[in-house]
Amino acid sequence: MAKPYPLLLHHLHVLVMVFLLVNYSNELELSESQSLLKIQKLLNYPPALSSLKNTTNFCEIEPTSSFTLICYEGEITQLHIIGNKGFPSLPQNFSIHSFFSALVKLSSLKVLSLVSLGLWGPLAGNVGHLSSLEILNVSSNYFSGDIPVQILHLRNLHTLTLDHNNFTGKVPFWLNSLPMLTVLSLKHNLLSGSVPNSLGDLKNLRVLTLSENYLSGEVPDLSKLRNLQVLDLEDNSFGPHFPSLPRKLVTLVLRNNKFRLGIPRKLGSFYLLQKLDISLNGFVGPFYPLLLSLPSIRYLEISGNKFTGVLLQNMSCSADLVFVNLTSNYLVGKLPSCLKMGSEDNKVVMYSGNCLSNDDDQEQHPSEFCHNEALAVEVIPHREKHKVPNNKPVVATSVAGGIVGVVAIFGLVSMLVKRVYGKDSVRKPSTRLITENASTVNTAKMLSSAKYISETMKLGASLPSYRTFALEELMEATNNFDASSLLGGSSNSQMYRGKLSDGTLIAIRSLRMKKRRSPAAYTHHLEMISKIRHCHLVSFLGHCLECQLDDSGVSRIFLVFEFVPNGTLRDFISAPQGQKLNWEQRIAAAIGVTKGIQFLHTGIVPGVYSNNVKIKNVLMDTNLHMGPVVSSSTLKGSAQDSIKQEDKNDVYDIGVILLEIILGRPVVFYHEVGNLKDLLRVSLTTDDTGRKTQTVL
Repeated sequence: MAKPYPLLLHHLHVLVMVFLLVNYSNELELSESQSLLKIQKLLNYPPALSSLKNTTNFCEIEPTSSFTLICYEGEITQLHIIGNKGFPSLPQNFSIHSFFSALVKLSSLKVLSLVSLGLWGPLAGNVGHLSSLEILNVSSNYFSGDIPVQILHLRNLHTLTLDHNNFTGKVPFWLNSLPMLTVLSLKHNLLSGSVPNSLGDLKNLRVLTLSENYLSGEVPDLSKLRNLQVLDLEDNSFGPHFPSLPRKLVTLVLRNNKFRLGIPRKLGSFYLLQKLDISLNGFVGPFYPLLLSLPSIRYLEISGNKFTGVLLQNMSCSADLVFVNLTSNYLVGKLPSCLKMGSEDNKVVMYSGNCLSNDDDQEQHPSEFCHNEALAVEVIPHREKHKVPNNKPVVATSVAGGIVGVVAIFGLVSMLVKRVYGKDSVRKPSTRLITENASTVNTAKMLSSAKYISETMKLGASLPSYRTFALEELMEATNNFDASSLLGGSSNSQMYRGKLSDGTLIAIRSLRMKKRRSPAAYTHHLEMISKIRHCHLVSFLGHCLECQLDDSGVSRIFLVFEFVPNGTLRDFISAPQGQKLNWEQRIAAAIGVTKGIQFLHTGIVPGVYSNNVKIKNVLMDTNLHMGPVVSSSTLKGSAQDSIKQEDKNDVYDIGVILLEIILGRPVVFYHEVGNLKDLLRVSLTTDDTGRKTQTVL
C-alpha cells in the first residue's frame, strides 16, 4: 500500500516540469510579441499590420502580400514587411536605431525583408546583432551613408540585397568576410570608386549585381568565382578592359560602361550563357559570330559599339535565340538566314546602322562607311569619368540657340566672322565646310608650351572623357528630338537639351551639312574639339556622325556639350529685371572670360583665335560663376602671320565685355564704344569716381 505514494510524486514532478516549460515558452513569446508591437508603432500603425492587434498567437497569422510571419518551434524565423499604398509615411521623429533595436530581439530571425517602407537614415549598425540572419533584404528604401561594417558579423548571411537606396561610399572590401554569401545585390545606389579585388574571393557567390551606380575602373578578376551565374554591371563607368570571368555565367550585363578594348574570343566557350548585353560601350575590334550559336544563348545585345567583321548568310544560330540587337556597329556582309524572321516567328532582330547588304526596311550605311570607321572615331584616349562640379567658373564653347545665341560651331562649320562692330555696316559671316588636312604644327612651339598645356588641362580633368555617342543615345536623351527639347536654331542648325541615361544634362547641337564629306575629313577637327577642356570653358563631351546611304558622306553632325543652366552674364548685368551681380562677382566674370580666352590662345597647339566673344555668350552656372561662350570659328588653326591680328580681335571683344560689366548697360553699336570709353575715363579721373560710376550704372 506504500507504493502509490512514489508514483504520485512522479506525476507531480512531471506536472511541475510541464508548467515551468509552458511559462518559459509564454515568456519568450511575450518578448517577441512586444518587439512586433513596437515595430508596428514605429511604422506608424500601417493597416497591413493590423492583424497584430487581433490575436495573441502571432505565429498563426495568415500571410499576406504585405506581411508574412513564419515561426519554427515557437520562435520567429522569418519576417517580411512589404510596403504599398496601405503604408503611411513615417513620423518625423522616426528612429532607425530604435527600429532595429526592436528587430534584434527576434534573436532566431533567419530571413528579414523590409521593402518599400520609406525607411531613411544610415542602416543601423545593430543589424549586426542578428547573428542567425541568412537573408537580408532592405531594398527600395532611403537608406544613406556607408554600408555598415557591422554586417560582417552576420557570418551565416548568404543573401544581401540593398537595391534602390542612397548608399554612398565604396563597395566594402570586407565582404569577403562573409564566406556563405551567394547573392550580393547593390543595384541603384550612389556607390563610387573602384570595386575591391576581395570580391574575387567569394567562392560561393552566384549573383553579383552592381548596376546603376557611379563605379569606375577595371573590374576585379572574377574568374575564380566558379559558381557565379549572374553578373550585372550596367550603367557605371567600368573599363576599358573586358573583365576576367568564369565560364559558367548564365547572365552577363555590361551595358552602358566604358569598355572599349574588344571582347575575348574565349567568350565563345561560355556554354551556359543565356543573356549577353554589352551595348552602349566603345568596344572595337571583331565581332565573333560564334556568339550567335552559343548553345544556350537567348538574348544578345551588342548595339552602340564599334564592332567590325563580316556576316554571312550561312552562319548558324542557336535554336533558342529570341532577341538579337546588332544596331549601330560597323558590320558588313549579309544578315544570316537564321536571323530572318518568319511570319510565325516571335524572334526580335535589329541590325540597322551597319553596312549590311540586306534589302529591307532597316537602314544601312554604304560599305565604305564601315571600312573607314577608324578615321572618324577613337579620337581621344580614355580618361576616368568624374562628375562635373557645379561650383566652378565655366566658359561655354559654341553652345548656341537658347543657351548661347547664334554662334559658329567648333571646327565643323568655319564661320568667317568679321567684326560686328564695323564702322559703316554689320557684315554677314560666310560659311563653308572644313575639309582641309591638318595643318603642320610647330614642334618647337609645342615643346615650349608643354608645361603650360599640362597645367591648364588639369583644370578640365573633372569632366567625363570625350567619346563617340550612338545616335540612339541622343534620341533617347531628347525623346527622339522632340520639339519640347528644342532650345533654338535655324534651318540648318538646331540646339536641343537632353538628359543621358545616367542623369547627366547635356546640350546637343545638330548641324546639317550642305556639302558632304567622308567621315575622315572631320577627324582632325574632332581631335581639336576634344582638347577644349578647361574649367572656364563649356566643353565638348563627344560627337555623333550621321551618314547618307547614297554617297557615304556625312549628312549631319551632332556635337554634345555639357549643359550650363542659369542664363547669360548679360542677364545678371544689364537685363531690366532679375538678380544683379555685385562688384566682386563682376570681377570674377571678367577674370573667367580672360582665362578662357588665354587657354584657347596658348593652352592648345595650334591656338584658337578670333572667337567672337560676346557678353550674351557668357553663361552662368547654378552658383553664379561665369565664363564666356567661345565661338572658336577658326578652329582649324591660324597661320602664323595672322595670329597677331586675330589675337587683337579677342582682346577687343573682351574690352567691350568689360565696358558692359562696369557700366551696367548693353553696348549695342560700334559708335557707342568710343563714347562709353570716354565716359568711363571721365568717371575714373574725377575725385568722385564711386558716385559717378554708380550714377552711370
